[in-house]
Amino acid sequence: MRDLPPAFAAYLAGGVTTLCRCWALRRRDGGALGFTDHDRDLVLSGLTCAARTGLEAAEASAELGFAVSGGDVAGALSALGLTEADIAGGLYDGASVETWLVDWTRPETRLLLDVGTLGEIRRAGDAFVAEVRGLADRLDAERGRTYRATCGADLGDARCRVDLAGFRTGGTVNGQPEPGILDAALAGVCPDGFFTGGGLTWSTGANAGLSADVRTQLGRLVELWEAPPRAVAPGDAFTLTAGCDKRLATCRSKFSNTPNFRGFPHMPGNDVVIRYAPGAGPGLDGGSLFR
Repeated sequence: MRDLPPAFAAYLAGGVTTLCRCWALRRRDGGALGFTDHDRDLVLSGLTCAARTGLEAAEASAELGFAVSGGDVAGALSALGLTEADIAGGLYDGASVETWLVDWTRPETRLLLDVGTLGEIRRAGDAFVAEVRGLADRLDAERGRTYRATCGADLGDARCRVDLAGFRTGGTVNGQPEPGILDAALAGVCPDGFFTGGGLTWSTGANAGLSADVRTQLGRLVELWEAPPRAVAPGDAFTLTAGCDKRLATCRSKFSNTPNFRGFPHMPGNDVVIRYAPGAGPGLDGGSLFR
């Protein structure tokens, strides 16, 4: 059972039904937005919770143990700061969300219902439904080092140690044959597939500052996994970073970085576990199969 603050418990004991919900959303870049399902704006600790969003709460769940709890909020995209382009650009990925139960006649009388992070956002036209995940969702994040055949580091990070300066190139857009496919002028000689699986960061244009994942790169054609959230115009500049499939062969031949490979390429996989015992070949004495 949850213990209520004395002020809020006394308020509920009076039988007054002037309650509404407020949401305080804080992005990782420091931006903050407030929303409420009340019919007028409310101010919570200096943050204005806008009422003109049409935001409303859907079903919420609470779980025992380590299961992830959460709920949904639905509303309409508007000019109050929550735009489709920003959502598609990832500005709200992992944003923190506080859910408050507020007495709209006295906003200082409020109860914090939940704290979570913003999960999947589903968009349809001018409407959206955002998933709010509980704090237990953080337990699903991978921590530490895992045993796997592929490398566990990210290209260019402190464990990988590859200097990305030699694996980047600039480019400008000549045209966009299809959404998500760029006909680009790339600096220098770029072999087919060199930037496949890599990243693209926009430096000018409507998408400046946003990043995207590269699906394939064939010559001057660059295909992204998702089309840019804002319009792309000829002359928009970007920077491409080489891709890495995290295999030992790629680490050796493409980056000459074998000493820093953070995987276990000779670890037996499922095929070794389930195959039948060979009638010939190396003895099954626990020794290495590679010597």
